[in-house]
Parts: sequence; structure tokens; C-alpha cells
Amino acid sequence: MIRRKYVRTRQLKPGMKIDHAVVDRLGRNLVARGSVLDEYVIDSLIKLGVMSVYIQDGEYEPEEEQPPISPVAQKNIEKFRTDDRSKVTLSASVRKRVAEGIQYIYSNVESTELAAATDSIADDLLASIESNNAIAIDINALKTSDEYTFKHSVDVATISMIVAKKQGLSKTQIREIGVTGLLHDVGKTKVPLEILNKPGRLDDNEFNIMKQHPVYGYELVKDREEFSPAVSLGVLQHHEKINGGGYPLGVAADKICPYAKILAVADIYDALVTERPYKAAFSQRDAVEMIMSMTTELDMTAMRSFLESMILYPVDTIVELSNGEKAKVVKNNPYYILRPVVVGLTSGTVYDLGEDLNCANIIIR
Repeated sequence: MIRRKYVRTRQLKPGMKIDHAVVDRLGRNLVARGSVLDEYVIDSLIKLGVMSVYIQDGEYEPEEEQPPISPVAQKNIEKFRTDDRSKVTLSASVRKRVAEGIQYIYSNVESTELAAATDSIADDLLASIESNNAIAIDINALKTSDEYTFKHSVDVATISMIVAKKQGLSKTQIREIGVTGLLHDVGKTKVPLEILNKPGRLDDNEFNIMKQHPVYGYELVKDREEFSPAVSLGVLQHHEKINGGGYPLGVAADKICPYAKILAVADIYDALVTERPYKAAFSQRDAVEMIMSMTTELDMTAMRSFLESMILYPVDTIVELSNGEKAKVVKNNPYYILRPVVVGLTSGTVYDLGEDLNCANIIIR
């Protein structure tokens, strides 16, 4: 079984395998997860100011084989299977343009072409949403880059655009919130590398520096006439909470702009489900439950629109139920995203986890 071990950089030895990506200020991999360390890489990490890392200790277990589907199960799967709502899909050409564009943005934050590059990506994302009238998101289908900062920015932008569409915002506003999502973390390009790469918990001083990235981002965009005040405020306020417990301003709900209320939900969710040097990824289920528990911190309208837009278990996904049976998802319900309709692969039992009271004590593990 694979385990993680926390090791000071000066105690690393050649042959050890690193268990998280080391990135630069732009989110680009300097050392990929799984890389076997040698003297040169270890020396480079020390020179970069990376004080400690996680290494792999043990071996990954092989994936479990899917159990066979019984004839009665196959019959019920075919009977009850209902396609998911239209999801955002990015073609190969769009993925390529988006990946190149987002890297350009974070590599050229002072460029006069920043707005044009951001607009181009937002246009591509909006066109992808409109091409099949997408009203839902499968986060696993949005992969545009291996670098966290780039992927996270595109994820947050796309999620926010779908949520904005769910709320009935205009096409102009949907596009603008996409721009805001793409730029929301641009201030991290001004945060010291050793803080961005620290695999452990930040100390108070380091966290105070990190908490300034919305201000740094705001300073980069506020004086550019190509960006509306709503975009600049969204960048500044995306870590604010409606109870006043956020940062950098600590303002409450009535002082937080609408874009930031949506971005906050998208940002927290995507950060939770993504592995970082200092934390393992949460499951989508656990992340949604955490979002649902933040009723005093997140805007309820934004939260509700987000929850009704997400698809956690796409149709045809194999899941394990708390009663021990493997099952296939055959139908999703936007009002019960944690509780789809599934069919047991062996028994053929149809479990309507959202509507059937007989299934109330059964959950997806």
C-alpha cells in the first residue's frame, strides 16, 4: 500500500520518489509527482528554498476488477438508464487553445495583451457551453492541464459560468464571470515560491502573505479599462465569506459583489477535490458535503445553483454502496446529487437513493 512520508529536503537521498509536484510561481511543474530524485534535483530543490517534501513509501495496490453484471441487472440498467443533462465538453482543439492561453496569462501578467488572452479563453468556454446548451458540469471531464494553477483557474471559470447560467445571468455576465474565474488567482504570481511549494501547513506569517494574493491580483487588473469593476472586485473578493470571516477585507454579505459569491463556491470545491503538495484530494462526495455545511460562509443562492449544476456520479459510473454491493449509476437527480438511481450489479436491485424511503439508510461510499 502506498504511503506518504514527510522529509526535510536536506535529508533526501537519490532514488527516493517524490509524492507531489513542485511548481514555480506560474503553476508549472519543476519536478513532477512520481519523479525519482537524484543529486541534481535534490540540490535544485534546496536552492529553490523548498524546505521539505513528501516522498512515496510503499507500492500502489492494483485496481479492483469490476464484478460481472447479472442478466437481471443488465435488464434493469437498460430499462432505467437516462442520459445525464447536457454537460460542458471541451474539444481537443479548444483544450489546446485554453491550455496555451492560460499559460500565457500567468506567464505574462504585466502584458498589454492580458485582457485579449483572457477574453479569448472566456469566449472558447462560453462557446463550448452554448454548443450543446450545457447546464451541468462533470469536473472530471474538464482536464486542460497538469499544472494546478492553470487547471484550477479553468475549472473555477467553467463552474462559475455554469452557475451563473443556472441563476439566469445575461450572456455578458456569464462571460465576465468566466474572465474573473480565469484571473482570480493571478495574484499568486507575486507570492514567494517557497510559500507556494511548501508541502506542510503554512505558519501564520506565511499564511498572511498568501492571503494577500487577492490584493495582488486586484492591483494587476483594476486599472485596466478592458476589465470592468465587477471583474476586478470578483478577483479581490473571491475569498470573502458572507459572515465577514473571509479575507483580505473581512466584509460581510452586503459588501461582497455577486461574482465573488459564485466564485467562492467554485474555488472552494475545486480546491478540495484537487491534490496539492500539502494535502490529499477530498472525494467529490466529501467536498460537496463540506460545501453544504458552509451555510454561514457561502451565499445560499450560489450554493444551491452550484449543487443543482454538478454531476458527481455520471451515468454508467460504477459505485460501491454502503450495503457492500457494487452498482451502476443509471439516472441522476439535480436535487439529490449525492443520491442517484443505481442498479446493483449482482442482485439487479434498483436503488432510488433520492426518492425511495426504503433506501434512506444506503449511501454511496
